[in-house]
Amino acid sequence: MPEDNVPRRQFLLGAGLAGTAIAAGLADPVEAQQPAPAAPPPAPEVEPFVTLTALEAAFIVAAVDTLIPADELSPSGSDCGVAIFIDRQLGSAWGGGAKMYRAGPFVKGKPEQGYQLALTPREFFAAGITAANAWSRKTYGKEFDRLAPSDRVTALKAMENGKAAFENFDAKAFFGQLHAITMAGFFADPVYGGNRDKIGWKLLGFPGLPATYADKIDAYRDKRYVADPQSIADFS
Repeated sequence: MPEDNVPRRQFLLGAGLAGTAIAAGLADPVEAQQPAPAAPPPAPEVEPFVTLTALEAAFIVAAVDTLIPADELSPSGSDCGVAIFIDRQLGSAWGGGAKMYRAGPFVKGKPEQGYQLALTPREFFAAGITAANAWSRKTYGKEFDRLAPSDRVTALKAMENGKAAFENFDAKAFFGQLHAITMAGFFADPVYGGNRDKIGWKLLGFPGLPATYADKIDAYRDKRYVADPQSIADFS
């Protein structure tokens, strides 16, 4: 895939990010200019995964780095802490299905009706990763995380379009949940493990936690307001 880097960013847009600052780069490219990838934020101490197995973690890291590749806009998804965010969420009460109705009956519903399975989010991702790797081995001869970057893009697009033939699992539904939690990890408050160095907020120009700007309305009327983003941790 000779134009791999551009389609991967466009892939995010096509999967539901239109209108966000991930669409940065809307300006025409400068001919013969090759911007260097954004430098990763300072690496924190190595954080162990709390719930993902080694095989599951390898899949998640490969997936988030394919959805959010390192380029001039940001470091890779895993360097931004997205894989850690996903692990923490799946290991939380939410991941265990707390307050989630799972008694059934479960019938095939319309897409707008959302998630319709008895599995907890943790169980859903475990089953989805197993099915994705099985399909990847059958299709490419190896697990997803061992694929070449261009093949990972092709594989994720097949899942997104429902063309990946997962055994006893819905590939399109799995991609939808994978994409959603990846975006949450890229844009959530850094206190939850992702959006390291507030890189997602900086791309958007989002100021973060502060929510009251009454004192700035007059001064910035018809002007762009720029401020360093602040997270929950900055007010702790």
